[in-house]
Amino acid sequence: MCRFPGAGAGTKSLWEKLQSLPCHFNWCLEFKDKVNVGHVLQTLALKVEHAAYQNRSVYLAMRAYLQQLDGSSPDALGSLREAETVLQQEHPTDFSRRVLLIYGNYAWIYYHLSNYEMVELYLGRIREICQFLSSPEPYSVQMPEIHAQKGWSLLSLGFQNGEEAQKCFQVALQGDKSSQEFQAGLAISAFASWTRCFDFRLRTEVQSLMEPLLCRQPQNDELKVHLASLLEHKDWRRSEALAKEVAENSHHPEHLRFAARLLKKNNISRAVGILREAIGLAPGYHLLHYELGVCYKQQLEGAAGEVREEVLAAAIESFKRAVEADPQSIFFRLELAQLYCERNPTYAEEMYRNLLEELPKASQRCQQAIYLHWGDFLLRGKGLRLEALEAYKAGCAVLGGHKKEWQQLTGRLGKLAEVFEKDSEMESAEAAFEVLRLRPQFQKEIEPGY
Repeated sequence: MCRFPGAGAGTKSLWEKLQSLPCHFNWCLEFKDKVNVGHVLQTLALKVEHAAYQNRSVYLAMRAYLQQLDGSSPDALGSLREAETVLQQEHPTDFSRRVLLIYGNYAWIYYHLSNYEMVELYLGRIREICQFLSSPEPYSVQMPEIHAQKGWSLLSLGFQNGEEAQKCFQVALQGDKSSQEFQAGLAISAFASWTRCFDFRLRTEVQSLMEPLLCRQPQNDELKVHLASLLEHKDWRRSEALAKEVAENSHHPEHLRFAARLLKKNNISRAVGILREAIGLAPGYHLLHYELGVCYKQQLEGAAGEVREEVLAAAIESFKRAVEADPQSIFFRLELAQLYCERNPTYAEEMYRNLLEELPKASQRCQQAIYLHWGDFLLRGKGLRLEALEAYKAGCAVLGGHKKEWQQLTGRLGKLAEVFEKDSEMESAEAAFEVLRLRPQFQKEIEPGY
């Protein structure tokens, strides 16, 4: 159990029993690099509504776990009741094999509410199921379904957990090689792993997992959109065709978002239309407004006059709606501040200074992004080259960040060093070059990302 402290001696026996339960509270689902719980809850809401493979109950149980972490036990219990109802509907014949996750979460939440009678009730139910399944352990059992439930839970926290989720589905398939749910889980988690490294060999492996599965599940838009991303730089014609299929047939806002990201490469207007359609399906989903803002931002390039003003206003409105839906997102606020640089620099500076105050609590990638955008504002908005240099240097000094921000920071430093050198400001040029010389040392700590 990773997230809650132990109990006193009076309840030690209960505590020991709880440790062995197969559930979210014992799986040590780490929030790597300060993942935003609110963000995960929003994406989970879509998964619950549009879940494939009849695993809505897994996401509802995951939601209960997050709600408990967030200090909302009543909401958590409500999510578990909903999960139990959904599981009875979707898996009436193997309910007992899949309900252990829900019962385990119930037991932990009631434990933290000091309702030990209810803890005993759910421990008793779990013990009965384990006995029925002939498990040698009184409160746990090794089953493919449980490994798969852990795999889906890991993926719901983000693709950074792809490698660990992949192991879960591999174990699940050892118990049931014919399960298309487990096969899909393995393919998606392998794709998630690939997005963290972009290794050529892994791409081939992922494609070999996805292609035959998609032949058996031709309506699986999740596989289609991930295969399209996988093929984007290898076979653009096929990638585009898959993305178009998803855009034309899917009613899943997240799948439409991925399709729009691919199609905007050659048809930005089409991408805008897809995202507007997706927003109509899920108006409160923050990432849709963010992606729409990114599209408008791309349309700003080359735009002039009244057209530029209209697109700029639309972009600002999209990012404002994204921030309203997820106020904790640093990237949304950075995008909005960048657009304010053109329309209202005072607003932009105020936003940047507020973000700088939040640096200690931000993830490494967010810290790098804040320094990058702040440096750009100082350099381009205020002409303060030395201050911008210090901002870029500070960003490069953040270890454990992300390849994208790292490359942008070092690129800015390189250009700034050349400017200083040209203007004979050799001390400042040397300060920039010194950081660039240390690039191999820093780069070992940087994540490739997706």
